[in-house]
Amino acid sequence: MRRRQLLQSMLALGSASLPAASPSAAGPPPAKPLLSRPIPSSGEALPLIGLGSWITFNVGADPAARANCTEVMRHFFAAGGRMIDSSPMYGSAQDVIGEGWRRLGKSARLFAADKVWTGAGASGAAQIETSRRLWGVPSFDLLQVHNLLAWREHLPTLFKMKAAGRLRYVGITTSEGRRHADILHIMATEAIDFVQITYNILDREAERRILPLAQERGIAVIANRPFRQGALIDALERHRLPSWAADIDCTNWAQFLLKFIVSHPGITCAIPATSNVAHVRENMQAAIGRMPDAVLRRRMAAHVEQLS
Repeated sequence: MRRRQLLQSMLALGSASLPAASPSAAGPPPAKPLLSRPIPSSGEALPLIGLGSWITFNVGADPAARANCTEVMRHFFAAGGRMIDSSPMYGSAQDVIGEGWRRLGKSARLFAADKVWTGAGASGAAQIETSRRLWGVPSFDLLQVHNLLAWREHLPTLFKMKAAGRLRYVGITTSEGRRHADILHIMATEAIDFVQITYNILDREAERRILPLAQERGIAVIANRPFRQGALIDALERHRLPSWAADIDCTNWAQFLLKFIVSHPGITCAIPATSNVAHVRENMQAAIGRMPDAVLRRRMAAHVEQLS
């Protein structure tokens, strides 16, 4: 069954079919250490694979679906994952993350990344505090201006929070190639720590200017939409994984696509979103083992373009 179909089937089962997670339940076995990359502005190492929450954690009040998201988090942390990314735009995702974090005992080394998303600059601080309470964290590691909405008003707020020790990193985001000119301007003129963009094996516009500028300016880069919300996986699963994928320790298309992304030296972390335990375990394996060099990355891109 395809990854997207499996996700839809799980959510359709509802609360009658999924057991509730228990904080005392045995977790998955310890995993091999994940490959990481330093955040340029601090040198802090961050695992190459994080966890997104767009759509997948927006499960409302369904107790079984929430318990399932907790299990995804459990396996993510057990594999060595740290960064979880969310936003006020993502419906119930923040609250679902917070519930999972509480049920897991708040014991893992969470790197909490959220966003400010309001057109009224004056309401940014209140929204951030609401988000913090939903997560249940003392403070965020990273706050980003979501899709540059009112960024001129929000960035000063975030910089003040960082200066006061209430925030560790400041960033901006965009998706699907929108507003790259604005992204480049902010990267060149503001002292941001992170930029989040769409980057995957087919959407590679960021390679032209954004990734080189990030490396030049010492800005960490988070890659969103690594699978084009599952469309890439759906298209590729009709084809056999090439035999040479074994040379970089890939056993499935998800790992193939993620290794292409995180092997770029300008990428700090990719954030695939899932509410499927098997898939999060597969995804985390992309941060283990051999990585493609520049020559193999070109071969990977050409192969996927041929199949698409």
